[in-house]
Amino acid sequence: MPLPQPGDDADKDDRGRVLVVGGSKQVAGAVLLAGVAALRAGAGKLQLATVGSAAAALTIGVPEALVVALPESRTGEIAGARAHSALAKFAGTTNALLIGPGMSSDRAAHVLMAPLVPRLSDACVLVLDAAAAVALAGDVPLLRPLDGRAVLTPHAGEMASLLGADKHDVERDPAGIARSAAQQFSAVVALKGAETYIADPDGKLFRYSGGSVGLATSGSGDTLAGIVAGLAARGASPLHAAVWGAYLHGAAGRVLARRLGPVGFLARELLDELPPLLRRLS
Repeated sequence: MPLPQPGDDADKDDRGRVLVVGGSKQVAGAVLLAGVAALRAGAGKLQLATVGSAAAALTIGVPEALVVALPESRTGEIAGARAHSALAKFAGTTNALLIGPGMSSDRAAHVLMAPLVPRLSDACVLVLDAAAAVALAGDVPLLRPLDGRAVLTPHAGEMASLLGADKHDVERDPAGIARSAAQQFSAVVALKGAETYIADPDGKLFRYSGGSVGLATSGSGDTLAGIVAGLAARGASPLHAAVWGAYLHGAAGRVLARRLGPVGFLARELLDELPPLLRRLS
């Protein structure tokens, strides 16, 4: 399952453009983690969009990125009804659009992303994390026009909310739940947990069991979503991006566990491990 490799004369456009939309006044760092992860996975261009109160800090924190300041609600969340128009011109030119890191309102996420989906190019992969994945609960057909060019990255609790199910039922049959959700939402589903199950709408299923307890830490899921988006921007199919993303995320955790200890390493420390892993594995 080889990854697309840029040629020696490739420029940043050839390596793909990622747009990460998310964050809030309280959790702006999630966008930073996801965006840098996308670059570390090999994407060539990065655009970040978050609440206006955090945009200036994000510009300094990730000088490699173009940063878009979005309208903000009184609670410090992205004001979805007003924000999508600010993103419309970017949505049609990106190779991978990641929505959700650091967002807590699934309603705002749906209002934001529903008008953007029809604007995506035929080459764009949509990655939905956290509240953006849960937002599909009230709009099951939303992703069908993408013809499988979408990846959902929920954990068991988010999957339960998405399906209106009990979390324990999801944990009892993660493989079956991932397969069912992939077919229902016409997307690749990476159901995160101690073991991660990755399914596509055609019924293919992969299981990754190489994670570690140290990955159960704040920001870890944002990093995984960013890796998937970065790989998709490079040209990996949604399924391959999700499979490679789960593997690289877990492998980076194992490297840090050996060097620092099984717990206590930070999600941002995963980022620097990605290029050496990609060099060795691909």
